[in-house]
Amino acid sequence: MSVRRLADASVQPASFAFNKANAAAAKQWIAKYPKGREQSAIIPLLMLAQEQEGWVTKAAIEAISDMLGMPRIRGLEVATFYTQYQLNPVGTRAHIQVCGTTPCMLRGSEALMDVCRSKIHHDQFHTNDKGTLSWEEVECLGACVNAPMVMIFKDTFEDLTPERLAEIIDLYEAGKGAEVKPGPQNGRTGSEPASGLTTLKSEKAILKSTREKEAKAAARAAREAAAAAPAAAPAAVVSQAPAAPAPSGPVAPSKSSKPKTDAPETSPALATPSPVKVSPAAEKAASVRAPRHSAANANQASPEVEAVSKPRSGPKTKAEPASAFKSPEAKQPAAKTDASSKTAKPSLEDKNRPAGIERPATVDDLKLISGVGPKIEGTLHSIGIYTFAQVAAWKKAEREWVDGYLSFHGRIERDDWVKQAKALAKGGVAEYIRVFGKKPV
Repeated sequence: MSVRRLADASVQPASFAFNKANAAAAKQWIAKYPKGREQSAIIPLLMLAQEQEGWVTKAAIEAISDMLGMPRIRGLEVATFYTQYQLNPVGTRAHIQVCGTTPCMLRGSEALMDVCRSKIHHDQFHTNDKGTLSWEEVECLGACVNAPMVMIFKDTFEDLTPERLAEIIDLYEAGKGAEVKPGPQNGRTGSEPASGLTTLKSEKAILKSTREKEAKAAARAAREAAAAAPAAAPAAVVSQAPAAPAPSGPVAPSKSSKPKTDAPETSPALATPSPVKVSPAAEKAASVRAPRHSAANANQASPEVEAVSKPRSGPKTKAEPASAFKSPEAKQPAAKTDASSKTAKPSLEDKNRPAGIERPATVDDLKLISGVGPKIEGTLHSIGIYTFAQVAAWKKAEREWVDGYLSFHGRIERDDWVKQAKALAKGGVAEYIRVFGKKPV
């Protein structure tokens, strides 16, 4: 989309204010939006300003923005984004928008633009010498079946020829635009085919009341014809071939395909236009009761496939995808049920137990190590671990002992307690942030 800029400062008015009628309309528009959302009214308010002034001025944008309590830059963003707003002066008597979308282009919109170039100005968004007319190409005005077309103010003029558009432009230039009837300019009604209607020429087939009247009249005529036929026929021609059956009224819709059920929508008493009236008791007597529910029968397939088909209910074990993620804890082999096979915690007398110390006067906050919470910190204190330096000095065998004692299944290695503790012991939180790029949690 091309860049849209405000008109030059030399043509911008110094101020803007709605007239009395538009000020009232602006209040009505603002009142349509919930409290706190009044700024949404900027689009209709800018359109009111354009209808009043002919185009959207910088002063109007700023005044409306101030009215809605929104930053002026936001008002400018809206006005310069939507092409419905004219940011430069347009013709005082008419601004002609010529549709150039594919249907109109195929039907001659280029010729209409040539008329605008010759009668108004060679370029779009420029007024004629008197400042009364201007034009632009737009997409799409929405009456594609009546292409080509133009829009002047809020009226559309369709089925145009270059000659007819030239006449319309002359009328607007002379101040007689109100005399031009909007809509198709070739005598066509609405959007019907150019050759005239080929369908829906009468509403008789559409209105239910009309169909019922015609059906009753046809049935009455058939009965009268059948009653008059025996009296008019001579007695001597009894031996002749039987005459063709008299025409009868419309045949009622067949109900042979409808299932027998208690459902009201299938009851002959409710079906229309059938004349048959059946009591609910008769309908219920003719209906077939639903079979009693049987879980065993519901779980069976048809006899020909029952032998090979699996039951449709009951527990189903679905295999996990090969790529399914499993945490390291879940990858551990399942523990056996017998007590002798359970893994016991390492002994406190084990040689690989890290050396503990007496509780110092100042204790490090071990919870700064990712993976250590208040409960784990208390357990570490119970075995004499109080400082970051102690954790940082753990060897592999010591880490494995603590991992087994805490039943961590490898979490100490995954979270790299040693590296975290080294950073915290060296420079506290600042060093931790430098090493890991984030605060300890």
